[in-house]
Amino acid sequence: MSQTSKDPIAAHLAISRDALERTTRDAGLIETARKIADVMAGALRSGHKLLIAGNGGSAADAQHIAAEIIGRYKQDRPAYAAIALTTDTSALTAIGNDYGFEQIFARQVEGLGRRGDVLLALSTSGRSANILAALKAARQQGMVTVGFTGAQGTAMGASCDHLLAAPSDDTAAIQQIHLTFAHGICDVIEQTLAHGT
Repeated sequence: MSQTSKDPIAAHLAISRDALERTTRDAGLIETARKIADVMAGALRSGHKLLIAGNGGSAADAQHIAAEIIGRYKQDRPAYAAIALTTDTSALTAIGNDYGFEQIFARQVEGLGRRGDVLLALSTSGRSANILAALKAARQQGMVTVGFTGAQGTAMGASCDHLLAAPSDDTAAIQQIHLTFAHGICDVIEQTLAHGT
């Protein structure tokens, strides 16, 4: 038995490293991320907004990404419109109570989303019912739909204009790849909008 397999921390680092190495070798995946960055930058430049949704760790990632967009990533610049749909506890609990947990994001998309806005939907499995409902609502609103998922979540692509599938089945590694891509996308957005390109 190797030292790595005995140590949970070393094992996790190895899983993360291997997943990230697969990601960096996947030119198609990187090109998908570039297209997503361009779509988001174009929407924000046109005065539209980014809505972001996810459950559990992906809910935290949604908030993290929204903070990078509305606050700043690396550059001082104007604020861009981004809302994590995971943060309004009154809305979440009211919608969950009155309509069911499956509708907690869709109902917010219906109220806040407009044609030309972007929904970024995070689901490591690609099967989260409330994420799929939000994507359906976004399509009905005329929004651009972007999904972040894992290797087994590609069926979610039927509901997405753009799908980024991290090449891993490990939830933690998938979330790490999602956040790594999100940071790269934030960098592209800032550089693009700063130079007016």
